[in-house]
Amino acid sequence: MSHAIHSQYDSILILDFGSQYSHLITRRFRELNVYCEMLPCTQQIKDLTWHPKGVILSGSPYSVYDEVAPRVDPAVFSMGVPVLGICYGLQEIAWNHGGRVDPHHTREYGHATLDLVQTGNRVCDALFAGLGEDLTVWMSHGDQLSKMPDNFDVIARTKTAPYAAIAHKEHPFYGIQFHAEVTHTAQGTKLFENFVTVCGCRRNWTMETFIDKEIARIREMVGPHGRVLGAISGGVDSSVAAKIMHEAIGDRFHAVMVDNGVLRMDEAKQVDEKLSKDLGVNLTVVDASDLFLERLVDVEDPERKRKIIGNTFIEVFEKEAERMEKEMGKYEYLLQGTLYPDVIESISFKGPSATIKTHHNVGGLLEDMKLKLIEPLRELFKDEVRALGRLMGIPEHLVGRHPFPGPGLAIRILGPVTRDQVKLLQHADKIYIEEIFKANVYNDISQAFAVLLPVRAVGVQGDKRTYDQVIALRAAQTTDFMTATWYHFDPNLLSRISNRITNEVQGVNRVVLDVSSKPPATIEWL
Repeated sequence: MSHAIHSQYDSILILDFGSQYSHLITRRFRELNVYCEMLPCTQQIKDLTWHPKGVILSGSPYSVYDEVAPRVDPAVFSMGVPVLGICYGLQEIAWNHGGRVDPHHTREYGHATLDLVQTGNRVCDALFAGLGEDLTVWMSHGDQLSKMPDNFDVIARTKTAPYAAIAHKEHPFYGIQFHAEVTHTAQGTKLFENFVTVCGCRRNWTMETFIDKEIARIREMVGPHGRVLGAISGGVDSSVAAKIMHEAIGDRFHAVMVDNGVLRMDEAKQVDEKLSKDLGVNLTVVDASDLFLERLVDVEDPERKRKIIGNTFIEVFEKEAERMEKEMGKYEYLLQGTLYPDVIESISFKGPSATIKTHHNVGGLLEDMKLKLIEPLRELFKDEVRALGRLMGIPEHLVGRHPFPGPGLAIRILGPVTRDQVKLLQHADKIYIEEIFKANVYNDISQAFAVLLPVRAVGVQGDKRTYDQVIALRAAQTTDFMTATWYHFDPNLLSRISNRITNEVQGVNRVVLDVSSKPPATIEWL
């Protein structure tokens, strides 16, 4: 993240110990108009280039007494800022202040009722100030405090957790055993709002202020003569990024779209028309489909697909930059529409969490890449990007478009990628999207797409036995793309989609529906 953003907004640092809920902490504070940033729990405070107004320690699948347990830098407690520990974070605070943590006789998972304890100490009582009667919270832990840390008071209990929340008597250090970041905790947002007050944060993180400050930051970074190439896919992320860049530097920005051979049907043509007509962006489409498909021959592993596509993508851009340099002048920067969830899911530290998947525009970049990256949306979640696009006057049909991954259909073909497989999936996906548009449910779904499975099934078509491929339909509902539920279709609509695909797409005789949520699944299959 850029140093500039921390000079413009009061920021809260979240140290991630590997909890499945860590990203939700970021979301809740953003919703309170407070900028926050998540870094690995291994972050050394002396290496920070900015000074947070507060620090949050997330939950973790580990136990603090494990030999390999992730440890917070003790310097956190001498920064002079409030600290809030959630679940494992509470236990880590206690561990660092003379407390003891032991396994609970049973794992506590689910709702619990919180009983507040008034201490009469202004610092201790600040975290729960003004909370009403509904104190239902969400527990998810196997360990709990067995001995209070030194100089701490209990500020809340449950029937099974006598130390459900604790606070230091002198310093604004708080620990909660429950997860306030999930919606199951009725007044979690109010609790976080109280922590914001304790931190003294200005609540000035809004899309309106972000636009002006980001444009100013880009102009300062690029300079009065710098040139930028834009990595454009036609999705909402790259469209909004292109609009910001065009506003910032005008004609010194040139967008380039790479046709990698695994786009949706007629994708390159449609993007060319939409961006040129609706946004007035100078756009060049480079057809590199042969190169990409040649490199993907016999590749089945999804991580290899992402790496190959990411590396080839940058190579094509650099060649295009060299060509354009001769015509219009030197290009030094490469624009990408990287979002915060991309960053979170691609960061793996030597500690509790593991990489979910490498995003092509985060983990697939060449080490010796010549162009310098510029990512104006890197701090934003998907819904924030959509709000930003609407504020900038981008048409709804672009802002509301479902996401499409950079590796394209290559990661929606579960198995080797061939031209025939790409054509088959393009056809099925087109039918699927057409039907949900006709049914007027496209905008009710956050992301819908078809997946080509690496299996064949027996069927009967035209009174003949067939042994053909299977298409899976995915439709997810989400606001932040970090968690998601599956969309509940009208059965009649599903029937129409299935009938059209099996009748019109040669080589497919079966259609199935993915009814998995995220977690445990991801939205994409690969």
